[in-house]
Amino acid sequence: MKRIIVVIALALSIVSCNKTTETVKESKIAYIDTAELMKNSTEAKDLQEKYKTKSEEMGHKLDAEIERFKSDYANFEKNARANGQAWAEQYGPQIMQRKEQLQYAQQSIAQQLQQESAVEMDTMTNNMKKFIKAYGKEKGYSWIYGTGDAESVLYAEEKYNITKEITKLINDKYDGKKEEKTATPVKKEEKK
Repeated sequence: MKRIIVVIALALSIVSCNKTTETVKESKIAYIDTAELMKNSTEAKDLQEKYKTKSEEMGHKLDAEIERFKSDYANFEKNARANGQAWAEQYGPQIMQRKEQLQYAQQSIAQQLQQESAVEMDTMTNNMKKFIKAYGKEKGYSWIYGTGDAESVLYAEEKYNITKEITKLINDKYDGKKEEKTATPVKKEEKK
């Protein structure tokens, strides 16, 4: 009787082990080098160029004012040496106030550009994350890890690297959107 119970228990454990291994599926895993993705992303490059150009444009407006200040400051120093300490103390606060205003204007421009670019970069990054998530679901991945600036993978075989494929797909999608924006709408001919 004991032998029958042991045999039944052994048979049940073998059957339950087989069922457990049947339900476990193999995980499909990949990783993306996020630093490389950002470096090769057309959209990221366009955003960097956009804010570089915007910075130069805003800076040019301020450059003329800075040059005038430098000239006025040189004149102030020359007059201070010629007219003495009392004159320098009388007119010094005015020139220092202008200097502070220019520094504040420079900081304000830099801060404005930084805030604007951060919003656009966050939007782009979130869109990339959504794209990668959809891509992972579509291709049947269990996991897609990120490496690069904020590494969460310390080692992975190169065969699991899908960075180039994702970069190409994201760039193609972005380029398609750019083409839609620049395409001229076709007007329908009116019937006579």
